[in-house]
Amino acid sequence: MKKWQKISIIILSFLVISSTAFYLYVSDYYKADNTVATLMTDTIMRQENNLTILAPTSPSTTGFIFYPGGKVDSKAYLPLLDQLRQKGITCVLVDMPFHLAVFDPNAADSVYAVLPDIQNWYIGGHSLGGAMAASYASAHEDRLEGLLLLGAYIYGDYPPTKSLTIYGSEDQVLDRSKITYTDNIVELQGGNHAQFGNYGSQKGDGIASITPEEQQAQAVEVIYTFIKQKNNK
Repeated sequence: MKKWQKISIIILSFLVISSTAFYLYVSDYYKADNTVATLMTDTIMRQENNLTILAPTSPSTTGFIFYPGGKVDSKAYLPLLDQLRQKGITCVLVDMPFHLAVFDPNAADSVYAVLPDIQNWYIGGHSLGGAMAASYASAHEDRLEGLLLLGAYIYGDYPPTKSLTIYGSEDQVLDRSKITYTDNIVELQGGNHAQFGNYGSQKGDGIASITPEEQQAQAVEVIYTFIKQKNNK
């Protein structure tokens, strides 16, 4: 066998192994639980490519772009976002490639034209999704009123005064040493990392002493109050 043929076989083998490993990695993700399926049949929402839009029954001028956590089915966050929808906030859930926001951190760019009537835009997300939302916010501060983080911290140079950081007291996934700022930080007693979404328990997380419904309801109240204060300034 000629040398170039051996090299070609080695390269081809490496590509096959790498592709297989990547496929197996992204195929293993946290799926939305059964409560989400029921919600999807009753909630006012529409699909625009990779965007799920949850619109209030009355016209809204405030929008929230949400990036899901890493390797989590985006639909798992519909219960949380539906509660915000009921409070008059238009929510846009972004379905990320391979369930990883790192592959499309600028996904928010496609949202504004879809909802031209929104005047006050916020962006945020959970865990890795929150980090990528923070990175986007740092580069697009002029387009946003604020950053909303769940089980995540500011990644980049976005002002802490315009940010809201929420995490559960039993969260064992979040690296709290990265929260080097003191503005607008809320710890939900009894909450953990996973219960901001409806996808079950997460590896390495602490055990929550409150239900997902309680944790999400508390988070929604904190988010709504923050947005209301920002919009009234």
